[in-house]
Amino acid sequence: MDVKEVLLPGVGLRYEFTSHKGERIGIIARRGGDFDVVLYGADDPDQARPVFRLTDEEADTVAQILGAPRIAERFTELTREVPGLEAGQVVIVAGSPFVDRPLGDTQARTRTGASIVAIVRDEDVLASPGPAETLRAGDVLIVIGTDEGIAAVRQIIDKG
Repeated sequence: MDVKEVLLPGVGLRYEFTSHKGERIGIIARRGGDFDVVLYGADDPDQARPVFRLTDEEADTVAQILGAPRIAERFTELTREVPGLEAGQVVIVAGSPFVDRPLGDTQARTRTGASIVAIVRDEDVLASPGPAETLRAGDVLIVIGTDEGIAAVRQIIDKG
């Protein structure tokens, strides 16, 4: 299935595809973590009708049900299309000062401008983790940002 990805400056990302019934479906991944699901009208392809909105926690649940491991892969693909944007992985090692602490304690986005968009834990992917998500040794953070931002997140996670 062909999924079109469009960067929406100041908003987030829009994913769009056509269902087997010919309906155009859009999912808008907002920078704040919420997701809007919309249907595009047949008469006006630019007119979107909101279907529902998911919080980041609800989207995480749906993503896990529908095959969340593809999320990290899709972010990597997206970065190939946006100049200056990179995807990186940061491992939470046993000696990290953030083991057993909430993600929000890192203040990674505020301090680096890079975003932690998922946590890979064993065989699960926690998409759009919230600040209360407790980090564990062995977690792999999927980070989107500049090379410098990803390196800065790695530095924070390793040393505090």
